[in-house]
Amino acid sequence: MDTPNLELWPIGNCQVSALVDSAGGFAWGCVPRVDGDPVFCTLLNGENREDGVWRFEIEGQVSATQHYRRNTPILVTRLEAADGSAVEIHDFCPRFERSGRMYRPVAFTRILRPVAGTPRLRMVLTPMKNYGGARAETTHGTNHIRYLIGPQALRLSTDAPIGYVLEGRSYRVESDQHFFLGPDEPFDGNIRSEVRRMEAMTARYWQHWVRGLHIPLEWQEEVIRAAIALKLCQHEETGAIVAALTTSIPEAANSQRNWDYRYCWIRDSYYTVQALNRLGALDVLEKY
Repeated sequence: MDTPNLELWPIGNCQVSALVDSAGGFAWGCVPRVDGDPVFCTLLNGENREDGVWRFEIEGQVSATQHYRRNTPILVTRLEAADGSAVEIHDFCPRFERSGRMYRPVAFTRILRPVAGTPRLRMVLTPMKNYGGARAETTHGTNHIRYLIGPQALRLSTDAPIGYVLEGRSYRVESDQHFFLGPDEPFDGNIRSEVRRMEAMTARYWQHWVRGLHIPLEWQEEVIRAAIALKLCQHEETGAIVAALTTSIPEAANSQRNWDYRYCWIRDSYYTVQALNRLGALDVLEKY
């Protein structure tokens, strides 16, 4: 069995999270919180790359590059094809204040943008249920797909062509497309404008949070990125801080320390709180 690619990029909102692989595919993600059922689980699927994933496959791909938007966990992936065409994918979980409360839904949001040429691609979205035991059944409407993952469903609202998405067929991307995979309820508002607003508001929240940190003069970029990664390990509703976002991944190669790390281990969470407290992230300390 091939060793899984562990070059992973976390996104999240302190309610849910996902790990995005080096090609822009969701390799791990659980609902309704980080210790829930992994609907995205190719990280543990061995050679099976078709189940439990959400990815875009551009025809003739030759490269993939990634970076985070400055001082945020909003991930930007650029996929380029041999003919010079390219797309960008913006991935994030919404998090911002709305009506006096923190809006952090059980939701994953993606924006697909053609940035060069006339790219053709297909989207593969195959959520699983029962810890990878079966693919989620689907129903659909004119602008959404429902994935029946258990007692509750996930609903994908999008302005992309539903038929191509359902069948995994290749199509030409001529304009920006927006995807909101979240609660099973009608999407409120225009998908294009609302998802863009969510991205802007989420970026504003994280950049404001970073401005409140006491960052040392050296290694500022690395310290900020580490602080955001630690913050994503907190479940805001309870204040608990998990040791990691995954289960069944050993601490090190050939190690027997292969547990479910999605628990609030007192020792690990203490060190996380201590590290963030030294940076002035008192919100984490107070909730913990």
